[in-house]
Amino acid sequence: MEVTGFFTAIIIGLIIGALGRLVVPGKQNIPIWLTLLIGVVAAILGTLVAGALGVDDTAGIDWIELAIQVAFAAIGVVIAAGAYGRRRIH
Repeated sequence: MEVTGFFTAIIIGLIIGALGRLVVPGKQNIPIWLTLLIGVVAAILGTLVAGALGVDDTAGIDWIELAIQVAFAAIGVVIAAGAYGRRRIH
């Protein structure tokens, strides 16, 4: 991954986190900053996986890479919501 790809993944990650949260059904009791952090990590991981699969450089919008990133974000939101929800005592 090039440096520009890394920074792009961080910026896109902010949006990916929100998308990941939207595709997970139900209410997630996690703070927005955690959602954004998950999105950044998911975007970076998705970019790395897309590069390993050879689908990171296509003409136009990289839909497969975007789908991988959103999937990582959704998985991250589910894990974080489960861990964060159990940690808090009501």
